Amino acid sequence: MNVCMTIDRSKIRRVLVRAPNWVGDAIMALPSLEALKENLPGSSVVVLAKPWVIPVFENHPCVDSVLHYRKDVPYPRALLRIMSTASELRRLKFDLAFLLQNAFEAALLAWLAGIPYRLGYNTDGRSLLLSHPVPKEKDRQGHQVEYYMGILKSMNWRVEPRDPRLHVNGSKVSAARSLLLSYGIKRDDFLLGMAPGATYGPAKRWPPEKFAAVADMAAEKWGAKVVVMGSGNEQTIGDAVVLAMRSPALNLCGKTSLGEAAAVIQQCRAFLTNDSGLMHLAAALDVPTVAVFGSTDPTATGPRSEKARVVRHPMECSPCLKPECPEGCPCLKSIQPDEVWKELVSCLRST
Repeated sequence: MNVCMTIDRSKIRRVLVRAPNWVGDAIMALPSLEALKENLPGSSVVVLAKPWVIPVFENHPCVDSVLHYRKDVPYPRALLRIMSTASELRRLKFDLAFLLQNAFEAALLAWLAGIPYRLGYNTDGRSLLLSHPVPKEKDRQGHQVEYYMGILKSMNWRVEPRDPRLHVNGSKVSAARSLLLSYGIKRDDFLLGMAPGATYGPAKRWPPEKFAAVADMAAEKWGAKVVVMGSGNEQTIGDAVVLAMRSPALNLCGKTSLGEAAAVIQQCRAFLTNDSGLMHLAAALDVPTVAVFGSTDPTATGPRSEKARVVRHPMECSPCLKPECPEGCPCLKSIQPDEVWKELVSCLRST
């Protein structure tokens, strides 16, 4: 049986944070990380993260160091990797584990590492492995940012509302400016960034030709230079956008790391995107952002920034949260470039 022990925060010296595995979730978790540090100001915070989300945390002022968590082997060999990681964590002598990832494995790792206080939601049957299991509401509402904050609220710790803010390394900013300049994009050019992909599935992807139409409007009205961002798997989508445009554009899909992509997006005057990790990244960089939503719910995972807007056509079936739509994605395809353009103009006027 779990005993919900009172935590003497003055004695917490080393804190392990198990980061979420998705880029968007990692960014939405940043406010809870800041709240954690405020409640434990004398502690050292170490984030354990998968390699692809490390850039979200490595420059954050609340993070003292980041540990790479590699478990890219199949079971049962993965168990050996877990045991090895747990042994390493045990040597580091953490006092408290803050588990932002909901998986059973995250709690098992903290338990095997002998961390006395283990905070997290009671998902995946892991309650017995947590010193402080937090009940997860079956029909929870609200944004994912508040969901992560809920772990600390359950402890009656002080938590104040805030939006995610991303911090980019200065050397990456310089490298991004040099990269853009090599393609003829100067620092004072109006740069429109676009993210037409979405790993989740096609039900989150507004058609490439509609992204292209808005980009052409920006080029015509503002003299904008256009850069398309995304992963290597989204290079074909990026190519489709560029080919559909009348104006020239730069496709950087698959040509930048996440940290480099953040530095490029920080140079943008505006960003047009689907519901994706790069959407959260742009919003967290305080770039004016317009997000097109299809099957997902912006009240739960929308961009958190005063400079962000959402374009959405709700249907009777939405939000269905499906990666693919059997009806052909009418919620997405009914959204026209003109209305997205108007939202983009309005977004910029209000900043």
